[in-house]
Amino acid sequence: MRFRPCIDIHNGAVKQIVGGSLRDSGDQARNNYVSEYDGAYYANMYQRDGFRGGHIILLNPVGSEWYEKDLEQAEGALKAYPGGMQLGGGVCPENAEKFLDMGASHVIVTSYVFRNGNVDFERLQKLASMIGKEHLVLDLSCRRYEDGYYIMTDRWQKKTQVCLTGETLEELRSYCDEFLIHAVDVEGRQSGVEKELLTFLGQNVSCPITYAGGIHNQEDLFYIESCGAGKIDFTIGSALDLFGGSLAYKNMLKYR
Repeated sequence: MRFRPCIDIHNGAVKQIVGGSLRDSGDQARNNYVSEYDGAYYANMYQRDGFRGGHIILLNPVGSEWYEKDLEQAEGALKAYPGGMQLGGGVCPENAEKFLDMGASHVIVTSYVFRNGNVDFERLQKLASMIGKEHLVLDLSCRRYEDGYYIMTDRWQKKTQVCLTGETLEELRSYCDEFLIHAVDVEGRQSGVEKELLTFLGQNVSCPITYAGGIHNQEDLFYIESCGAGKIDFTIGSALDLFGGSLAYKNMLKYR
């Protein structure tokens, strides 16, 4: 089990937000923390401390007045730590190779491969063939409904018709290198992990998975390790002292 650090960028700044509060309209989000430092500062720190495979997420949509500012932050971080981090946010065939050339080890994709609420396998195959599946991470962030966990797209604002099942993971893993899965209902709330989701993931680990959402104490980390038998990686945002929380970043060093 490894700690995967993050750099979330919104309105041109490194932030931690309440995930379910994000709205494209007016570029709105409820902030937990806004950093005085830029993306390169955090990337340099993660490189110094030997953390690999973290993610940089652009939270404004392509076309937003803030998107170019987000991109500047991301580019600075990738140049500071080439090959050390993944990048997601508006990724499509037109820009995927550019992000890899900037220094991303992988690109992270959700919305491009979902259309009309379902997986567009033609698009997924196109992207995987273009950049190589070894450079592709599928973001399967999900929200709990009465009949299961459903994948959310467009910065977690739209529900798809795709329920997260063992069959879903098995089918999609042949197109990518890893999965990134945020538990949207608890993301940024420091209210505890989504135990039912973690139990499911622990039973269906077939490729690297990074879990995010709700982590706020050491007990949560023990639960992730127990559920996944050490095979599920994790990321922490708002709860980390780097971003105003109480969990010590230095304690993550044992999870490299």
